[in-house]
Amino acid sequence: MFNKILIANRGEIACRVIKTARKMGISTVAIYSDADADALHVRMADEKIHIGAAPATDSYLDAEKIIAAAKTTGADAIHPGYGFLSENADFCQKLEAEGITFIGPNRNAIGVMGDKISSKKLAEKAGVNTIPGYLGVIKDAEEAVKVANEIGYPVMLKASAGGGGKGMRVVYNDNEAREGFKSAVNEAKSSFGDDRVFAEKFIENPRHIEIQVLGDNHGNVIYLAERECSIQRRHQKVIEEAPSSFLHMETRVKMGNQSVALAKAVNYNSAGTVEFIVDKDQNFYFLEMNTRLQVEHPVTELITGIDLVEQMIRGAAGERLSITQDKVMINGWAIEARVYAEDPLRGFLPSTGRVTNYIEPEQNENIRIDSGIFEGSEISIYYDPMISKVIAYGSDRDEAIAKLRLALDEYYIRGVGHNIAFLSDVLKSPRFQSGDISTKFIEEEYEDGFNGGRVSLEAWNIMIAVATTVHSCEVGRQSTISGRMNEESSSFSETWQVQIDGEVQPANFLMTQDGCNVITGGLVYSVETLWAPGMPVFSAVINDEKVNIEVEYLSDGYRLTYDGASEVIYVRSQREQELASYMIEKAPVDMSKYLQCPMPGLVVSIDVAEGEEIKEGQKLCVIEAMKMENILCAEQDGKVSKISAVAGGSLAVDEIIMEFE
Repeated sequence: MFNKILIANRGEIACRVIKTARKMGISTVAIYSDADADALHVRMADEKIHIGAAPATDSYLDAEKIIAAAKTTGADAIHPGYGFLSENADFCQKLEAEGITFIGPNRNAIGVMGDKISSKKLAEKAGVNTIPGYLGVIKDAEEAVKVANEIGYPVMLKASAGGGGKGMRVVYNDNEAREGFKSAVNEAKSSFGDDRVFAEKFIENPRHIEIQVLGDNHGNVIYLAERECSIQRRHQKVIEEAPSSFLHMETRVKMGNQSVALAKAVNYNSAGTVEFIVDKDQNFYFLEMNTRLQVEHPVTELITGIDLVEQMIRGAAGERLSITQDKVMINGWAIEARVYAEDPLRGFLPSTGRVTNYIEPEQNENIRIDSGIFEGSEISIYYDPMISKVIAYGSDRDEAIAKLRLALDEYYIRGVGHNIAFLSDVLKSPRFQSGDISTKFIEEEYEDGFNGGRVSLEAWNIMIAVATTVHSCEVGRQSTISGRMNEESSSFSETWQVQIDGEVQPANFLMTQDGCNVITGGLVYSVETLWAPGMPVFSAVINDEKVNIEVEYLSDGYRLTYDGASEVIYVRSQREQELASYMIEKAPVDMSKYLQCPMPGLVVSIDVAEGEEIKEGQKLCVIEAMKMENILCAEQDGKVSKISAVAGGSLAVDEIIMEFE
């Protein structure tokens, strides 16, 4: 077994690998860029070593620097995590030459399966179901149009070395094919250093289901059932679960056997994932094989009890798989939600900056948090915006969903935008809960984007009950401090006027030795809580149900966030409510004649000039943030009067790019 492992990665996956290595008694080395000098994975590791500037090309993608770091620290092996160099065959070859073990599959498997063109050819040869497409490298935008027409729209343009939604575009016509090809090439080059792009038929409304495989250096390969990864946005997985509620056992076995056959065709000897798209009739087609640890691996670990990182380490050290196919069991259900630093109310644009407040949900046998940050961490523009993964385990799907919703309500993050409200809203969707999902779920359920969570009448009343309790506690505390209430008094009652979303309704609050009761909407809400003023999350049992509600103090009222919805609530006396009705709302500033930067990022190009007449839908500029290109287009006809940004410059959120007449 290895004495020391260097983790050639950062963030949550580096922390994840460190945890298993520590459990196995193996020392760890963290590498870090300028941007990650004080990162959590650096703090956790036994040793640390600096490898370069913030851009990934100067640090986490620089194989020579990483190998030098391993030699300097005396590491026996390198675990690549996911992304960066995890599927780089040249990196593996260099490690072999230096006598350093790569904790992953052999370089031939990485080379063949990591290339989406060659992998499809091999899959066909191995008898795996494949999607129709063009497996040659597309040379330019015009060839992309020609190929797309031959295949038939819609078509998926994909980076050959891609993954994680980078370098992928679905196109429905010739213009989209031209623009999509350019963006796919640019993203592929910046993310993977490989700008090759191919095309395949885009199968509409499929499910994305993948099979986890494990192999060793002795010819043994097994599969560990499947993961359902259909909840995606821009081809990036958002919520994953294991097993799938859709697959029949017969389909599961067929997919598993084909995955093993494909793995054996390349002598696969580590953890890997074979991804499929599955249509409504359970016909399945090979999509790609990821020759690395997947982001969503925890759901498989929770239902099988198998530590995949440990298996990777043991396999790389030459040990035989200690698990046989007949011993692989599926116990319970696990669901994972990816928490990203992004603003779902602004089209899910990345959010960067310092995390000023950070409180994770309590971890236990049913809740697992894989995170790479802490309070004070910096979310950089240089890397993927994922903050953490929240994984819930239950005896069945309904229980796992309920536990995940409760954990997300307990999560408290300030300083950067995040998608927790959106995740909660998806989980409570009747369609999601029924299991009627596809890769178009988000597109179909949120046609106009995410505009805030949907609030049920019951959730509405619970939020009113909590706001009333919070306000009453504050008033009671102030009264006690000022001497207007006997400190030994055990009861407090008041009638409040509660305003939420423009509506006002009364709420009666009564606090006794036995707890708190709020009467609102003709219903009684019994509130049992240990909450105290100032706590950011109101944890309570309300009418025998556990709830977690985020409470933010405003100058006049409270903003409560619960189950994916956020509401501003005012709790006032009768007289205060009367006076509030006379207050005039401040009109928002008209910014319609400005193009503002929707997220912090780098200006890739300015595609218009001052004085130019523009048409609705015309491309104005391209902004890159976290390796994703975002094309900003004109919302209406007009004329450019002034351009304030320049190509190559960096912009803050809401910074003005150009003005219109």
